[in-house]
Amino acid sequence: MNTVHLSPEPLRALLQAQKIATMAQLKTALGTSVDVTVFRKLSTLAYRTSYSHRGAYYTLDSVAHYDALGLWAHQDIYFSRHGTLLETAAVLVANTPAGCFADELEAMVHVPVKDPLRQLAKAGRLERHEVGGRYLYCAADRARRQEQLAARQTLESQSDELQAAVVLFYSSLDEQQRRLYAGLESLERGHGGDRRMAQLFGLDVETVARGRRELLSGQVLRERVRRAGGGRPQAEKKRLKS
Repeated sequence: MNTVHLSPEPLRALLQAQKIATMAQLKTALGTSVDVTVFRKLSTLAYRTSYSHRGAYYTLDSVAHYDALGLWAHQDIYFSRHGTLLETAAVLVANTPAGCFADELEAMVHVPVKDPLRQLAKAGRLERHEVGGRYLYCAADRARRQEQLAARQTLESQSDELQAAVVLFYSSLDEQQRRLYAGLESLERGHGGDRRMAQLFGLDVETVARGRRELLSGQVLRERVRRAGGGRPQAEKKRLKS
């Protein structure tokens, strides 16, 4: 009996064309009804399974545009360079400067994380400490964990009065200075800083991110609030006819 050799190229072509696909779509493209056959051909490609939607979607690393956290979303379907949600949670928590509360991690990955965090803590891959009546998840490595706890204590010690003073100072700045200051505060807070500063100052997240990028690149306009050509067009002065 002759063995039919299937090429993985139809899978590559489908994923490059529509970026993501379900198992049913992959089987149709390959001309098979067997999941194992699809997985065998996918194994020859650098592919990822979504960590959202119960892993029902697939993509290629060459298609995904991962952000600084190693995450990528397409049509509200999320993929991670780190693999599963469990692995993603482990990496992100370990890399976060001040550890993570569950809601902070959820803001990063956009899916519920309480169960994965419990599993990681139970397995000893993460440590958790009670801070302000909530569990803070930190790296398992002792030295890294101590750094995260110290950073978190600094954040938690900031009083409401201090935040009010920060907002008051922010309100006295011009447009460019506000953007840069929000970007600076975001840098100090690490992962999730853009979102927190946007909420505090009532800004768009992208505005905070822009300020942060300008600071890091040194592209700061020293003499203008807006770039040349920005703002309202200059009104032409009318002269009285004699």
